[in-house]
Amino acid sequence: MQKQIREERLRARARVIAAFLLHQGRMPSFSEIGELCGLSSKNAVYKLIGRLEGLGALKRDHKGRLIPQSLAYPIRMLGTVEAGFPSPAEEELADTLSLDQFLIKNPDATFLLKVAGDSMSGAGILPGDMVLVDKGRRPKSGDIVIAEVDGQWTMKYLRGRGKEGVMLMPANPKYKPITPTAELRIAGVVTAVVRKY
Repeated sequence: MQKQIREERLRARARVIAAFLLHQGRMPSFSEIGELCGLSSKNAVYKLIGRLEGLGALKRDHKGRLIPQSLAYPIRMLGTVEAGFPSPAEEELADTLSLDQFLIKNPDATFLLKVAGDSMSGAGILPGDMVLVDKGRRPKSGDIVIAEVDGQWTMKYLRGRGKEGVMLMPANPKYKPITPTAELRIAGVVTAVVRKY
């Protein structure tokens, strides 16, 4: 029973820190964590941070600054839904899932970009969407990449390798493929698309 109470208290404190991150756009300082969680001693704050680190909810960088990991609100998964023919569905709590854990495999090397333009609409990436980009992932032919081509930035399919050269292909027939004439630098591979309705 005591263990369950301690775990619930830890989850509640993680939610408080996550809410601060969501509303302030930054992680709270150690003293702010103490105030938010009702902890009066620095030692208690350090113990809380240590427990959250142990759970993988956050980590510290080389300067000791806090970096969120799986601190975002976990969302209940209620099973699956049929996207073809309708079928009876029963609401059943299958699990809880943190979207950052689900979408981000390499947090230190992942960044978010907002999409402008419709050259990737055939790939389901539309203007206003957000794309997650992993700069640590090795790009291969067929990946959607963020690339600097001859001084200009774009998002396209990476095609080709080696002697045939490299081409960047749009997913919209209104646009032509791009072949670098002087320089090509791949900044990262698109790993997910986020769209808000």
